[in-house]
Amino acid sequence: MKKFIETLKNIYKIEDLRVRILYTLGILLIYRLGSKVVLPGVNPMELAELQAKTSQGVLGILDMFSGGAFSSASIFALGIMPYISASIVIQLLGIAVPYFQRLQREGESGRRKMNQITRYLTVLILIIQAPTYLTQIPEAARVLPGIFFNLSSIIILTTGTMFVMWLGERITDKGVGNGISLLIMIGIIARMPFALFGEFAARMDKAGGGLVAFLLEIVFLFLVFVVSILLVQGTRRIPVQYAKRIVGNKQYGGVRQYIPIKVNAAGVMPIIFAQAIMFLPLSFARYGGEGVSGFVSIFTNFSGFGYNFIFGLLIVVFTYFYTAITINPQRMAEDIRKNGGFIPGVKPGKKTVEFLDNVLSKITLPGSIFLAFVAIMPAFARMAGVTQGFAQFYGGTSLLILVGVVLDTLQQIESHLLMRHYDGLMKSGRVKGRAGGVASI
Repeated sequence: MKKFIETLKNIYKIEDLRVRILYTLGILLIYRLGSKVVLPGVNPMELAELQAKTSQGVLGILDMFSGGAFSSASIFALGIMPYISASIVIQLLGIAVPYFQRLQREGESGRRKMNQITRYLTVLILIIQAPTYLTQIPEAARVLPGIFFNLSSIIILTTGTMFVMWLGERITDKGVGNGISLLIMIGIIARMPFALFGEFAARMDKAGGGLVAFLLEIVFLFLVFVVSILLVQGTRRIPVQYAKRIVGNKQYGGVRQYIPIKVNAAGVMPIIFAQAIMFLPLSFARYGGEGVSGFVSIFTNFSGFGYNFIFGLLIVVFTYFYTAITINPQRMAEDIRKNGGFIPGVKPGKKTVEFLDNVLSKITLPGSIFLAFVAIMPAFARMAGVTQGFAQFYGGTSLLILVGVVLDTLQQIESHLLMRHYDGLMKSGRVKGRAGGVASI
């Protein structure tokens, strides 16, 4: 406790870090206040039907991501997920389309162009999603029904999400942590007390199992929390011996040689990407017939086999995808050579690139499958009788994102402390599992 208080004092002493943290908290406060501002023309006292819809199913997950803004018919009701969906599309185009590949190679100017295209695509997605959302608002809650209400609400919802996106970018530029991820996290945290209270009330019911059952759930949740930390952190370096066993090469060097590859290099990004894709069918539900509605129903059954199978499969795919754009074996091999390192028994150059690529591909598969399993654990919690709001914290999207964002933010704060020769946030002075530069082997 004494060390923690001393660390807080050190954070306060660093003016730049102090200003960044206060700036971040201020932006998050603006976001939370905006989440309580109801759309003009909507009576907040008549939203019981909408709140009932968002208490379960995929709409409940979407409401959690928006921090309750979805069920409150807020100006921020669509949250940040449309922007994430647009980002996924642009990154996929960066792999398949030569124009976007060229932009990626242009450095900062290319990145600005891609960000601008992402914003335009976000607006297009919002124009499609906003009318679908308005169909969820009960007629009794509409004070100003008609085309004027629909048109003005579409404009406000689109503007609200673009403003939320801007807030996230401000945090990334002038605050601490990744702004978009922090906005998602703060929405999840906002729902946690309600979920905990709801589960406690359910267990205190006559047929709920009582206090013992609730305490057992808390203990199991703590164990899942520890597993999630280990999964998000992965391991910073792979021993050469283990890597060579993976690719079937028994000739390896000493016990202190490592390859700078994390077991879970993608972190929680596959979870966010996959969840954004799972929300998309809901956006097009109103534009299709019965066949489309039947297909969309698969994506609304949070506990169903179809939903969880597709969700898990998307996580595996996006784990490979995000790992591929995050780790470049070619560049890693060059960095190893420049730092005077080498992998014993593997020739420098092309052979080293092939070796690293082989290791990366084989360790990504079990990591992605385990990540997918932890992500769909809430479905098993629901089968065990846990309420949906509380079940979301049993590993699934919410807990993994929460753990990942907190660790990433702590890493940035720690970097500021270490640069000014203060002790880090952990006992060892380092946040374990963070991604470091390529070290010589």
